[in-house]
Amino acid sequence: MVSAVDQELMRRVVEGDRTAFSQVIDLHQRAVYGFLRARLAQPADADDLAQEVFLRFYEARARFDSTSLIRPWLLGIARNVLREWIRQVRRRREVGWTELCFELETLTGGAAGALDADVLENLPQCLESLGPSARQAIELKYRAEQKLCDIGTTLRRSEGAIKLLVHRARLALKSCLERKLKQT
Repeated sequence: MVSAVDQELMRRVVEGDRTAFSQVIDLHQRAVYGFLRARLAQPADADDLAQEVFLRFYEARARFDSTSLIRPWLLGIARNVLREWIRQVRRRREVGWTELCFELETLTGGAAGALDADVLENLPQCLESLGPSARQAIELKYRAEQKLCDIGTTLRRSEGAIKLLVHRARLALKSCLERKLKQT
């Protein structure tokens, strides 16, 4: 059952009352942030997505059903924002991983612009053959899309050392892939 307070507050928000919108934020910000924070590793991501939730809430305020409660509607928006964010993160990771595959394909003489199924099939085994720091550097560069200086901080090495480590890891992957492709 919708309270009279929620109905009046939403009526004012729909009319564009910024004070009422601020009240909605004050009343529900902790719940929205808590929902997102429980599902995300980084607090900053939860902060950003919570802001996006309230922005979308404000933009869609005219479509709000006055017989509904505000909090469930906000949490539904939060769920959708989170789903979109996850899709974007996955796409970015796939792009980074695809970038590695293109580089390896070029190194192994594969056709430009087309990912070779054999390369993709053998890549996990070749990654496992790398040493732990080389594997971690490759993962951070291509999956997490970190800059070399950030990888250096994580691995406690200079940026130049990381650049060399990534280069050598790519060459080792190339060599491993060439061996595996010759076996097939």
